[in-house]
This record gives sequence, structure tokens and C-alpha cells, in this order.
Amino acid sequence: MDRCVISSPFGSLRISTELVDGSLMISEISYLAKGLSKVRPQNDLARQAKDQIEAYFEDPLFKFNLPLKQQGTPYQHRVWSAISDIPVGNTISYGDLAKQIKSGPRAVGGACGANYYPLLIPCHRVLSANGLGGFMQQGGEIGRHLDIKRWLLRHEGIEFIKP
Repeated sequence: MDRCVISSPFGSLRISTELVDGSLMISEISYLAKGLSKVRPQNDLARQAKDQIEAYFEDPLFKFNLPLKQQGTPYQHRVWSAISDIPVGNTISYGDLAKQIKSGPRAVGGACGANYYPLLIPCHRVLSANGLGGFMQQGGEIGRHLDIKRWLLRHEGIEFIKP
């Protein structure tokens, strides 16, 4: 597994790549704290991912095209597929997404929190019925992660963001 660390408007991102059955794939994208040292991409796929993520930061309408390692349960794949269909500049509530896939809001929230590919699978577009909701199921850093969610939504033109 190779990893690189790039800067973002809200901190650092780690891009992990892995050889899977002879093909190089993205295996995870992680939000990291601000100020971490950058680590250059070590392979072409990591460089492509870096370039595409930076293109998204310039233009929220940018469409990602990266090979992703298959991870997660069949249920998580259903949720992630539905999330991937949410257009830029739009949101959906956990409850409405749950109704759409015939599930429950908490289960949808759990699948959002287990997302290996934030930005690429835009779980930040899923909100609670009464406001922002959670993000990334990261207990101690929840404030920072919610700030990331707010930044991503504003970047995509969504400004209301209740607490």
C-alpha cells in the first residue's frame, strides 16, 4: 500500500492506493489534521487522485474518475450508490435517503460514517432532518469534521447550514 498526503482548504488529505488483483486502486481517502507534512504521490494513480481532488477544490462540478477498491457490505454499497447520485449543490436527509432505499435513517448514517472515499462518495450531502447531522463518526474530532462538512457544502453552493 502506498500513501500520499496532500493539502486541502480544510486540512490535509491522505490518499491510499493498493494493488488489488493486479490493478492499482484507491483504497482510502482520509481527512487529517491541518499542518501535517505533505508526502508526494508515489505512483500514477495517487498523482491522478491528487490532481482530481485539487480540480474539485477549484470547481465543485468536477466529476471524479478513479478506480476504487471494493470495500464494505452490500448494504453499504446500496447507500453509497444512492449518495453518489445526489447532484452537486443538493442535499438529502438521512430519513429521505432511507425511504428511497427502504431502510432506516440510523443505518444510513452508519453507512455514511463507514465511507472509505469521502469527496468521491459525497456523504457530506446527507443531512439530518433538523440541520447538519453528523459526519464521519469521529467522536473526539466531531467539531473539526463538522467544519469540513460545512466547508464542502458551502463549496458546492449550500449556505443554510443550521448547527
